[in-house]
Amino acid sequence: MAAYPASSELCRRANPKDANMTTQLDTLMEKLRSVEAEIEIEMAKRREEMRFHLENRKIVFEQGTSRRHREIKTNAIRYLIDVGPLVILVAPVIWSLIIPMVLLDLSLITYQAICFPVYRIPKVRRRDYLVFDRHHLAYLNAIEKLNCMYCGYANGVFAYVREVAGRTEQYWCPIRHARRVRGPHRHYHDFVAYGDADGYKKRLIPLREELREKSSDS
Repeated sequence: MAAYPASSELCRRANPKDANMTTQLDTLMEKLRSVEAEIEIEMAKRREEMRFHLENRKIVFEQGTSRRHREIKTNAIRYLIDVGPLVILVAPVIWSLIIPMVLLDLSLITYQAICFPVYRIPKVRRRDYLVFDRHHLAYLNAIEKLNCMYCGYANGVFAYVREVAGRTEQYWCPIRHARRVRGPHRHYHDFVAYGDADGYKKRLIPLREELREKSSDS
């Protein structure tokens, strides 16, 4: 693998003013990663408070907690009565979206299998984004569990697509937009500033190399 200077180092060489902005951005991104790590720690504490833990990826609740969950479960018939006839009437609309989502899912699998080896980009692990575990909750009835599985699949597919698209964008067009982007993917902040022609020419190849290294560690 060819050795390239870090993207922030390239920016410092090109323009001292851009260097200051890049250094500040690097500092903010480091703070963001630190906050994300703290969130993970707090989530672990929250699991303890909810009386469950993970054993080899299996969720295990304390016996008394499971019993309490079963006691507060809403009967499926009662649940349908409570949601109302209009919600039931429009249910086929939301469920019809499963067809394009499955097609999108299959398309991404095919795209990765064909193109990512050519680009030498590590493939996104689909199982990291599609998580199904809420159907194990004893306080959910059959309808609620089915709905949770559907929502988990939908949001998992979109997150999976987002990561695949983000890696693709860093490979082909790692340029930030002139206008603010709401909720950008995790690679976006490493992109070249809008209008920085010299930076784009200098950093395109290094950004591709960084993508290969960064993605293989994720």
